[in-house]
Amino acid sequence: MPSSSSSAGEKNAAPPLPEPLRVPVADSHTHLDMQSGTVDEALAKAVSVGVTTVVQVGCDIRGSQWAARTAAQYDAVHATVALHPNEAPRIVHGDPDGWSRQGARTPGGDAALDEALAEIDRLAGLPEVKGVGETGLDYFRTGPEGKEAQERSFRAHIEIAKRHGKALVIHDREAHADVLRVLKEEGAPERTVFHCYSGDAEMAEICARAGYFMSFAGNVTFKNAQNLRDAVAVAPLELLLVETDAPFLTPAPYRGRPNAPYLIPVTVRAMAAVRGIDEDALATALAANTARAFGY
Repeated sequence: MPSSSSSAGEKNAAPPLPEPLRVPVADSHTHLDMQSGTVDEALAKAVSVGVTTVVQVGCDIRGSQWAARTAAQYDAVHATVALHPNEAPRIVHGDPDGWSRQGARTPGGDAALDEALAEIDRLAGLPEVKGVGETGLDYFRTGPEGKEAQERSFRAHIEIAKRHGKALVIHDREAHADVLRVLKEEGAPERTVFHCYSGDAEMAEICARAGYFMSFAGNVTFKNAQNLRDAVAVAPLELLLVETDAPFLTPAPYRGRPNAPYLIPVTVRAMAAVRGIDEDALATALAANTARAFGY
């Protein structure tokens, strides 16, 4: 019988390399700065299985600056920059946990958010930055004051994306109706991507009518995610993207282990199976869609 320590080690170990894709694709949303190893190592493993491009996503000022620098250094990396929805209330409240609390505001305020947004605006003008995001709304652990700060930040990001002609990358967690409402009120950018799509087939049809891209992550392989598979089945092929959101959302059968761009083929094959199409045909569409969405 294996020891508990060896079982734990296996759970934390990187999954094996999947069979390479014959048609190269892009990971439309990853966080290389949160993964173990170097950027060079991550890109080499990805290329070895047919993942030739990655979109490195910023979630705060420091991460967005890192994303822009990294994209400037590597041809295979494109950057997006933003304040994550949960970051906006933290800045406004001046409190790391402020976004999940109700009560008096601590030092920070709207001026601090404006200052942070000004830096995102500056970064969004760089040529290596192809998108503004991940931005949007996250109601998972957010009180009324947090929701107000998130929406103000979201609206500002939409304006920044439109002014710079960049893609908008949406984070939508338990906030479908409000995300769609704000996009309609503000007028969505020409290229809008729902990262880690979390809606159902009905919402996918709404997104399709609006021309929004829908990017699916490894959770489309989870047993309890039939809503995501239903959405994959009805979304127009020309609006589908694939992502890892690594190091999170590792696809089955490796759920719970570290995720990385090289695991994209697992999700691509799961999506192809849901749609009943050849994986090469799907990969061809995914590659073209990602390039079109991010303008590279």
